Amino acid sequence: MKFWDTSAVVPLLVPSARTEAAVRRVREDPAMVVWWGTSTECVSACARLEREGRLTADGMAQALGRLHAVAEHWIEVPASAAVREQATRALRLHPLRAADALQLGAAIVAADHSPATMEFVTNDERLSLAAAKEGFVIKPG
Repeated sequence: MKFWDTSAVVPLLVPSARTEAAVRRVREDPAMVVWWGTSTECVSACARLEREGRLTADGMAQALGRLHAVAEHWIEVPASAAVREQATRALRLHPLRAADALQLGAAIVAADHSPATMEFVTNDERLSLAAAKEGFVIKPG
């Protein structure tokens, strides 16, 4: 079981140079753990690509269909006081944005406060550094 940050999920939805590695990672271990807000962050990332003209309307529909299919199988860490507390702590320790701190907080809660017991899949360099400092084993998505 691995915690997946949004930056690692998006290549499963939109073809990119990182898609092959992300698909391989899912095949290795299909048990994906994500934060409650991951689905919304994925839609945001895809919508940005569509606005920038890097994703067609048809491509957006396909990405949303893939998101729905992937989300049916992932384990979601719900929004909770424990996640918020860990995110608040992370913001004091690491140079993270709020959403990334919530991702890290959810991962810490999912790992039952023992980060070394769970791999953290991300393509975000800043979040990767923070998660590694927390004790997670980092895997690119």
